[in-house]
Amino acid sequence: MQVKINDWNINYEVFGQGTPVILLHGWLATLETMRPIANSLQNNFKVYLVDVVGFGKSDLPEHPLKTDDFGDFLKDFMQALDIKNPILIGHSNGGRIIINAVGRGIVSPKKVVLIDSAGIKPKRSCGYYLKVGFYKVGKFILNLLPNTNGIKEFKEKLRNRVGSEDYKASANVLKETMKIIVNEDQTHLLPKISVPTLLFWGSLDTATPISDAKKMEKLIPDCGLIEYAGSTHFSYLENINNVNSVLNEFFKNDK
Repeated sequence: MQVKINDWNINYEVFGQGTPVILLHGWLATLETMRPIANSLQNNFKVYLVDVVGFGKSDLPEHPLKTDDFGDFLKDFMQALDIKNPILIGHSNGGRIIINAVGRGIVSPKKVVLIDSAGIKPKRSCGYYLKVGFYKVGKFILNLLPNTNGIKEFKEKLRNRVGSEDYKASANVLKETMKIIVNEDQTHLLPKISVPTLLFWGSLDTATPISDAKKMEKLIPDCGLIEYAGSTHFSYLENINNVNSVLNEFFKNDK
């Protein structure tokens, strides 16, 4: 399915009934990487999987975006589909988007889940993150995701896109966007997230280190942290059964 937002064609899927849940994927990923969580929630919730602008089957932006632009994107997506008071779940850059939109008060969620979330300005240089290219991230995801029919299709598309001309043509706007957003610290917005918030984090995450999680836990008023020892930036995929069990408990009164 597609919805028009700011002249962008945005790809999304929706299934299930009940309280709305929006899942936002990380940088250089697609909605398919959040499907293992969505599949667990679809029997009790109305689940929205979204290809964030610039990724998956959604349009590329015509110019580099700021973090506020991504926050506005989430607000506009909710308005376009008349989604009110959803549960928001975001991995990495998806978490950054949620922090921005909720912290600025432009969306009002029921609960928030941040998974190895970006949002705190890194100590490493911007160049470090730009070196984490599409192939490296893609290869990691390919090795983690299960071989369901939808995931198989995503894997094949990902393999075809690695190093392809269409990705090379789009890389500049994404690189310029990354240069902007990685230097936009969202820490000041964390205390403004007033709803119950849950953090999932890998102790060995090198993209968004566990120190970021502990800082978020301290600054977000109603917040808990689950740390997975030995897990990386994709801690939710490495511990998917436990993550889904915890989410089921966290959302038990929201069905």
